[in-house]
Amino acid sequence: MKRQSIVLRTPSGISGDMLLTGLARLAGISNAELSAMVDSIGVEALHDCVTIEPHHVNWITGFQARITLPHEHHHRTPKTIYDIIERSGLTDAAKSLATKAFAILAEAEATVHGCSVDEVHFHEVGALDSILDTCVAAALFTQIDPAEFHCSPLPMCDGIIRCEHGLLSSPPPAVQEMLNGVPVYGADASGETVTPTALAFLKAAGARFGKWPQCEVVTSARAYGGKVFENLPNGANFFLVTM
Repeated sequence: MKRQSIVLRTPSGISGDMLLTGLARLAGISNAELSAMVDSIGVEALHDCVTIEPHHVNWITGFQARITLPHEHHHRTPKTIYDIIERSGLTDAAKSLATKAFAILAEAEATVHGCSVDEVHFHEVGALDSILDTCVAAALFTQIDPAEFHCSPLPMCDGIIRCEHGLLSSPPPAVQEMLNGVPVYGADASGETVTPTALAFLKAAGARFGKWPQCEVVTSARAYGGKVFENLPNGANFFLVTM
């Protein structure tokens, strides 16, 4: 019996909210079911914070996550985030995947800042939205339970990124540290095409980077992020396939 797999193509890059959006569409869950999944994380500030809604760029229709979160100044350590995940109502498989994604990210941040993993203090990637994106993406991915996960090479470009550390070059340092072994190509754009949260999740989920596999498409979804690139085909394309 053929098992279903996931194929992801990222012509304008990938972010955590795009992963959440695309996987939610492939899983076929409603916004009410998504809200229940978010509540299972057990963080009060995440209650009723996200819906998946139709969205278009250049009149090409897809979907986008509408996320509303309070601003916060928390600088969370890896242990703090692991404790949130462990105390959550996520399945064991989802907890394992979310923890692995943050562990990969913590290793990269420790290298960037020249400290031990225990000394890492997540800033942007420790914010509520990254916990939301990673935990919900993990819950959706493990619910789909794909036999394989295939992803296109990732687009990279030059440019400037603004963050809590000031001005950084693209790709951001944490992404740079996680790119070993990942196929990339130059894109006609400027700025951040791949976020640290998204790349850590792709690696944790065992993505195989390369060309399309031979497969039969079952269903598909187009997920948009918050940034529009003028010279790129925007959005990430998710496919549920049998192989």
